[in-house]
Amino acid sequence: MERRAFRISGFFMLLVLIALAAGTTWYVIMQVSGDELPLEAVWVMSGASLLFVIALSGFAVVNPNEAWVVQFLGRYVGSLNRAGFHWTVPLTARRRVSLRVRNFETSRLKVSDVDGNPVEIAAVVVWRVVDSFKAAFAVDDHVEYVSIQAEAAVRHLATSHPYEAHDEVRISLRESVQISDELTAELRERVQLAGVEVVESRVTHLAYAPEIAQVMLQRQQASAVVAARTRIVDGAVGMVQMALERLRSEGVVELDEERKAQMVSNLLVVLCGDRATQPVVNTGTLYG
Repeated sequence: MERRAFRISGFFMLLVLIALAAGTTWYVIMQVSGDELPLEAVWVMSGASLLFVIALSGFAVVNPNEAWVVQFLGRYVGSLNRAGFHWTVPLTARRRVSLRVRNFETSRLKVSDVDGNPVEIAAVVVWRVVDSFKAAFAVDDHVEYVSIQAEAAVRHLATSHPYEAHDEVRISLRESVQISDELTAELRERVQLAGVEVVESRVTHLAYAPEIAQVMLQRQQASAVVAARTRIVDGAVGMVQMALERLRSEGVVELDEERKAQMVSNLLVVLCGDRATQPVVNTGTLYG
């Protein structure tokens, strides 16, 4: 897990080193006797110089939305993720990890949906690093890891749903809200190992493969016609039933079974026909 590395203000440490250098110089000057430099002064100057060089390796500049993973002799000692000029443990190795929000768009993948129809699908993923330790050490390359897992999740999503569903039981790939939520949830689970958070994901391209696009278009048109006709018939039957019930309950006219069948036939022709009907006025009796 990520933890904060030891740090103090870089400006404060810079003032300390300047004071150290000034004090060492003053001490050496005071110890000079003639043209000879005492051995004690040489040791002090050497030790101060070594300390100065070692301390210089502890300075680090952290930019906004950036983290530095700090290692000392191969051991993780913490992360610097606060923007500014810092001084941390010297003689450490540091690795930069960006915390900025990034966009990644998958290539157009050709897969088969749950019904076996070849489709082309692509998605965009918005993500960011939330744990610099996992991003640096849990996977080899967290950016490549996210891209591979994103394509794998999109493939799995496409093979789990139909391109288009004609019932209310299954969720089709064209239902953007539900599909995007499902894709985001799966991606969050997949990339959690790398210390990455998926902010959101969206399907940006969805179409039948070119070799079956024309056939599937005709199939969609036929399905739409059937669905529309089914709705029309259901409505027409309800209207006919309501008309017969009203005539019976209000005593407008008494019809035998043959006349009822004829009336039902005429009403269904009028209500279900795709062309305007021409009315015929009966000037005789009801049974004439």
